[in-house]
Amino acid sequence: MTPFEELIQLLDLETIEHNLFRGHHPPARKRRLFGGQIIAQSLIAAARTVADDYLPHSLHAYFLKPGDWKVPAVFEVDRIRDGRSFCTRRVVVIQQGAAIFNMDVSFHRQEKGVTHQLTDPPAYSAPDEQAMVDGLKQRPFLSFTENYKAKLERVPQTPEQHVWFKANGHAPDSLLLNMALLAYQSDEALLGTARLPHRGSYAHENMQVASLDHSIWFHQPLSVGDWLLYSLESPSSSNARGYTRGEIYTSNGVLVASCMQEGLMRML
Repeated sequence: MTPFEELIQLLDLETIEHNLFRGHHPPARKRRLFGGQIIAQSLIAAARTVADDYLPHSLHAYFLKPGDWKVPAVFEVDRIRDGRSFCTRRVVVIQQGAAIFNMDVSFHRQEKGVTHQLTDPPAYSAPDEQAMVDGLKQRPFLSFTENYKAKLERVPQTPEQHVWFKANGHAPDSLLLNMALLAYQSDEALLGTARLPHRGSYAHENMQVASLDHSIWFHQPLSVGDWLLYSLESPSSSNARGYTRGEIYTSNGVLVASCMQEGLMRML
């Protein structure tokens, strides 16, 4: 089984009871759980409790304590409100009787409306064959960082980066599943962006890092089977926390999602 196929399987949660689901983790995982996995699984759990014609348009999450890779996670969904156009769900993730994560998700029944986009995407083209040979990372997602050679140097850099990513396998047809997969990958580079100006000023093993909160707004339909550009910047870090925001574009320049995150950056 490929890493991408394994991820798709992890998103197929087990139904325990009404509003209650169980999720598992990658068998090879031997350290705290990846936040993007818990976000994506929570999104699927919430979606299991709404009608098929509703799709998530935003989520806001808090990481409460590190997840244990040895213990399955239980996803408890609270049906906060069902409206004619919008539905709200709250998800609490539990391990060994304690909450490790909570997330609010708002769903919207699809409807037509006015459309605009203020900003143009960064002027980069999707990775070519040479880039895929020299600078490609491979896990559940293929990813390529523009100016990746500079990232290899342990020197301070401006707190911004542009990362291309796409599924490392056949992307599903389900729009909901594509949104959950994007939510998974959205946690990959945010905190790393906030650390860029401080490279060389600390030893990696002497900084404790962890996601604290995470928000996503979904603007347009998307497919993770196509190259997507994650444009990231960190306007501020202070008080042992780094704040980063990101915009995700298609290769044609359409803004499909926006993300924000604050993460722990504690010097030990």
